[in-house]
Amino acid sequence: MAADAHPDFHPNLPRIFFSKIGNQTLRTAIWSGTDKGYGKRTPLLFFNGIGANLEIAQAFADTFTGRDIITFDMPGVGGSPDPKIPYRPWWVAKAAKDILLQNRYTKVDVLGVSWGGGPAQQFAWQYKRMTRNLVLCATTTGVTMVPGNPKALSKMASPKRYIDRDFLAKNFETLYGDAASEGVHDFSVNMVPPSVKGYLYQLAAMAGYSTLPFIRRIKAKTLVIMGGNDHIVPVINGRILHYALKNSRLEILDGAGHLFLLTRRDKTVELIRDFFGEPEVPMPHVDPVLLPSVAVAYNHKNEFDPALVKSEV
Repeated sequence: MAADAHPDFHPNLPRIFFSKIGNQTLRTAIWSGTDKGYGKRTPLLFFNGIGANLEIAQAFADTFTGRDIITFDMPGVGGSPDPKIPYRPWWVAKAAKDILLQNRYTKVDVLGVSWGGGPAQQFAWQYKRMTRNLVLCATTTGVTMVPGNPKALSKMASPKRYIDRDFLAKNFETLYGDAASEGVHDFSVNMVPPSVKGYLYQLAAMAGYSTLPFIRRIKAKTLVIMGGNDHIVPVINGRILHYALKNSRLEILDGAGHLFLLTRRDKTVELIRDFFGEPEVPMPHVDPVLLPSVAVAYNHKNEFDPALVKSEV
């Protein structure tokens, strides 16, 4: 386990619990910031990529300290039960708003990664008064995107990369454009597979969806970050976002792939901190640590059991 190599390091573990949103239960996590208080750092609402459980954000949370980070598992992902009915990005934004208010957050910065970029834009438009700044990483305007490499996109249609770690390692560079040696462990150490239903519903949520009808009305100051070697979301999509968003800045990480939030974590965090205008908070830079909530989710046969995913309640 990665933690064994750093016995003196104690990761910034999140508080994990369940949130009730209508007839749907969503597993939620909040990482507590180290520099909070009136007039200090705004909490960060984090929208994850497709099929990604909340623990995958741990590596980012260990580096981007200083503020509370709030995220949640989509229905059928991580420890959230399967979706009751199909949903759309407006519902994801509303669920995020309800979770924030339940935990007494009224103003947030918003970060959307890949699939999460759609709900992040939706939230920034739908809840303008709650949104301070917007950061979009490796994402698009939705169905109006310029598609990526067909080989990568064909593998994205299935959740197999979350289920079969050998498949992930073998196809990592083809999928994401990042060298496997740089990112496969960081990505997979806290990875748990989504249900097939959860993954397909998450795919379907974006069918026919585009942010272009409202993107010009997003008022939040926005940072768009793209990977120059992204096989899934080509750089041109970032240029479209930059053009469409009135108050935006575009940064391109040369040679980086789709998962630059992990493989180029230091540089990405540096860009986000500069955009927010905040100083760095010292934090030991270590290999990602396997979280207890993931470790207990595998039975004695090393098979994932969603019923074992740990939460507080």
